Amino acid sequence: MLKDILNAFKSTAPPTLRMEDASLAMAALLVRLARSDEDYDAGEKILINKMLQFRYNLALDKAEALRIEAEELESKAPDTVRFTRLIKDSVPYEDRQSVIRDFWEIVLADGERHKEESSLMRLIAKLLGVNDRDSAIARQSVGK
Repeated sequence: MLKDILNAFKSTAPPTLRMEDASLAMAALLVRLARSDEDYDAGEKILINKMLQFRYNLALDKAEALRIEAEELESKAPDTVRFTRLIKDSVPYEDRQSVIRDFWEIVLADGERHKEESSLMRLIAKLLGVNDRDSAIARQSVGK
């Protein structure tokens, strides 16, 4: 699966990827956000595992394996656009706010909001077609 996604990144043709690829793209974006402040710690890894367990109804070992695979993909992937495209193509708009909420939860996991994280969140929300208002609502819901 990892090889398929990496090959899709190299192609200029639209990717024909499976639903599993969308879950890997989601995991890779969570990892990318967690790494964006240069402090990717055990707490963030545990949080990502829990998010993947809940979102995809996975056992803990499967969620952890998905996160580990996503870490490798994220480190090799050239851009964020194709990750978001996979998610956008597989998640209806009305469900994307929960995706954005998960992303904000990762950004705010350490209690701080770094400039790099905020910039990446603006890009991701825009690429997912989620407007600033809905993204702000998702962010505010994390603080509650």
